[in-house]
Amino acid sequence: MSSVVDRTFAILELLSTVPDGLSVKAIAEHLDMPPSGTHRLLGQLVQTGYVSQDRVQGDYGLTMRAAAIGMSFLRRSKVVEITQPILDSIAQEAHELVRLSVLENDGLIWIGVAQGATVGLRYDPGEDQGQIAHLASSASGLAWLSTLDDDAALMRAARAGFQTETSGPNAPRGAAELLERLGETRARGYSIVIESFMAGMNAMAAPIRHPDNGQGIGTISISGPSVRFFQSTMEALGPRLMSAAEDLGKMAYASQFFRRALSSQAD
Repeated sequence: MSSVVDRTFAILELLSTVPDGLSVKAIAEHLDMPPSGTHRLLGQLVQTGYVSQDRVQGDYGLTMRAAAIGMSFLRRSKVVEITQPILDSIAQEAHELVRLSVLENDGLIWIGVAQGATVGLRYDPGEDQGQIAHLASSASGLAWLSTLDDDAALMRAARAGFQTETSGPNAPRGAAELLERLGETRARGYSIVIESFMAGMNAMAAPIRHPDNGQGIGTISISGPSVRFFQSTMEALGPRLMSAAEDLGKMAYASQFFRRALSSQAD
């Protein structure tokens, strides 16, 4: 990492994934940074109030001040306020987890959620909120990539690789397999993934499109356990999901968060 700013935000992003905190050594090793420099940056983050140090273990973790910034921004951007009724409606119909992602710097960030499963197995990955969707293996990523031409889609997917350490057994193994899935997604109008993003989980997603030029600015997805959320179930929900995505696209100008995505697509 070339700058202090890069290293500082890398520390914050890492700590956001570990609520219990990490030691200086663990942070330095994970980010491939010198322990002395890591300790110095952590000290500065403690002074600003965004990181705290456990008095007993000595581990460092994010404070609620860091979380409050994101929550404040989402509240003022109105994106959750205007989209939540649609997410809730789909969740109640599907009886599964529904999530909203928006485009930010050529990546998809999950920012909205509604849980429709009230009994039995529940897919409820709260840690995914605020995280970037893996483009090649997730339903959200596949849906958004389908709005691009093949060259652009492959270029963006290749940056993060076709699989991750936590990908499911059916994650795409290369460009040819990804292109085949993109073709199916475009023909269908929404993506379907079977144990691709994660073992034991299936999902579907529809792209949210620019209200003027049709370019993808986000996605709405439904996810559930593979023992219950079958492909036939997803196909039955397909028209409803695409209708919800169309409604969300029409709302895009009402939120600054969406407007930034619109602007980036227009550039």
